[in-house]
Amino acid sequence: MNSNALLIVAAVGIAGVASQVTSRLDAPPPNKPAATAKIATAPKAAPARSSTQPVSLGGRKVVVERDRRGHYAVEATINGRRMDVMVDTGASVVAVNERSASRMGINPAPSAFTSEVRTANGTVRAARVTFDEIEIGGIHLRDVTGLVVPDKALDENLLGLSFLSRLRRYEFADSRLVMEQ
Repeated sequence: MNSNALLIVAAVGIAGVASQVTSRLDAPPPNKPAATAKIATAPKAAPARSSTQPVSLGGRKVVVERDRRGHYAVEATINGRRMDVMVDTGASVVAVNERSASRMGINPAPSAFTSEVRTANGTVRAARVTFDEIEIGGIHLRDVTGLVVPDKALDENLLGLSFLSRLRRYEFADSRLVMEQ
């Protein structure tokens, strides 16, 4: 094998390894039991934004454009109700505030707020729930673990890893989020 052919074979091999490493970096961490859930929230002073409609690429592949704040906000349907959510890979689960949960007919009793949750605004108690169905574009998932968080602790509903980790893949590239079921 001449030296040029050897260089080409080496370059192709390196590109393949780099692709696998990038995919692993974008993949959600393995499921580990945790004593507390973690949800990240935008600062209270964040400017209002509107979600974007996901672009379905046919079947179960959806592309979401980054908003003006640099976030991936999208309109989702949760338990049959349309609502804005922000994709948050730092959130362990899908988290909605009490106001949004109430719109879905989910009204946890005060005694149900037993899960300790760390947010950017401090530690609060949240109620564990299971959402019957979450839909974004052509992607439909059933029985998604989530939390209801007090309104004062969560300004934006979050699409966390309890949704994202059940996808075939999700990746961020060129100011777009691609999700595939």
